[in-house]
Amino acid sequence: MATTTAVKNTAEQFTAAGNKAFKDSVEKSMAAFAEMNTYSKKNLEAVVASVTAATKGAETLGARAIAFSKKSMEDQVAAAKSLAGAKSLQEVVELQTTFAKSAFETYVAEINHMGETVAASVKESLSPINERVTALVERAQAAR
Repeated sequence: MATTTAVKNTAEQFTAAGNKAFKDSVEKSMAAFAEMNTYSKKNLEAVVASVTAATKGAETLGARAIAFSKKSMEDQVAAAKSLAGAKSLQEVVELQTTFAKSAFETYVAEINHMGETVAASVKESLSPINERVTALVERAQAAR
C-alpha cells in the first residue's frame, strides 16, 4: 500500500510538474507572439510614416517646381516685352544682361532651396525607420 501511494504521489507530482511546464511554455510563447505582433505593427507604422513623409516631400518639390516654372515663364515674357521696347542696341544688351543675371540668381536660389527641401524630406522620411532600427538594436543588446 505504501508503495502504491508513493507511486501515485510521484505520478501526481510528475503530472503537475509537466502541466506547469507546459502552461509556462504556452504563456511564454503567447507573450513572445504578442511582443512580435506589437513589434511588427510598429514596423508597419514606421514604414507608413516614412512613405507619408516622402510623399509630402515629393508634393512640396512638385509644387515648387511648378511655381518656379510659371514665374520663370512670366519673367521671360516680361523680359521679351522690355527687349521689344528697347530704343537702342546698348539698351538691348543692358536689358538682356540684367535679365540673364537675375534669371541665373533666381535659378541658383531655387536649386539651393530645393536641395534643402530634399534633405529635409529624406531626413523626415528616414526618421521612423531609424527609430525602429534603434529599437531593434536595443532589444538585441538587452537580450544578451
